Amino acid sequence: MQATRLFGIGDLRLVQIAPPSPGPGEIVIRVEAAGICGTDRHLYKGEFPSDPPVTLGHEFSGIITEVGAGVALPLGLRVTCDPNCPCGTCPECRAGRVNLCRYNRAIGIHDDGGFAQFARLPAHRAHALPADLNPLYGAFCEPLACTMHGLDLGAPKPGERVIVLGGGVIGLLALQLARLAGAEVMLVTRQRSKRDLALDLGASTTAASTAEALTLWPEGANLVIECAGVAETVEQAPALCARGGRVVILGVLAKGEKVAIEPFDLLFREITLLHSFINPFTQRRAAALITSGAVNVAKLISRTIPLADSLEAIANPPRPGEVKVLILP
Repeated sequence: MQATRLFGIGDLRLVQIAPPSPGPGEIVIRVEAAGICGTDRHLYKGEFPSDPPVTLGHEFSGIITEVGAGVALPLGLRVTCDPNCPCGTCPECRAGRVNLCRYNRAIGIHDDGGFAQFARLPAHRAHALPADLNPLYGAFCEPLACTMHGLDLGAPKPGERVIVLGGGVIGLLALQLARLAGAEVMLVTRQRSKRDLALDLGASTTAASTAEALTLWPEGANLVIECAGVAETVEQAPALCARGGRVVILGVLAKGEKVAIEPFDLLFREITLLHSFINPFTQRRAAALITSGAVNVAKLISRTIPLADSLEAIANPPRPGEVKVLILP
């Protein structure tokens, strides 16, 4: 079968490999759709730890074609993959903080993932999806699950004001979750097309810069969610907070990158600075929101591509206005 595999920093290849076979407790799925994530670009550049050679792709869903011993899931079931496999025995896992597992193995980062025609995963990391769900939508469960963890930490309340920094897929998902919580939401991004899309998805208002955001909301927001993953917006986020507000950092910066924060300001305005990492126990909830239509993912699909085009899409920045690119193996 074909697979997009990372062999080292800047060394990404489309190759032929043997299709996987399930071991005990495992399943094999025919991949229907797999999303390209900013983390895939970090992996390509060596800015995020991985275990090459490895087939990339940690946002994917598909149809079960084979099952290993001890698996009760039926053939033909559509499932989405929770790619994170915590050990279950380290102190963090035993405390229920599975996203902080020191031995976590992530499918598509440490073990072969979904940028291939078939993928293998532990059966307990599969979450069932309806047979009549659009086959493209299941690939959004993982990014939505990660976004939900950030919203769980930030805990927006009805009537609060929320500023979302960044108009990528995470920002546009965070916008929708904050609206579902009853908050008034502003999305900040330079790209006009994404501001228009944010209004279509329920934003109360948008801004092209943080300066414009403070002009519109001079007192700031109760919650600021940083989704752009760049130093500039991480540094600007506290200034957009109202007194006593919270900041959640959802965006991923390159490993080793530093930002400047003013502790005096955080202290005297009692700003809570939080960081959100992956998806502890949120994948099933994400699947339910997508299945119900409460979160709109259809409008986030910018284009679909075959595996043959995956190298170019991963090695280069997103195109202007692009939100989510899906690979259809």
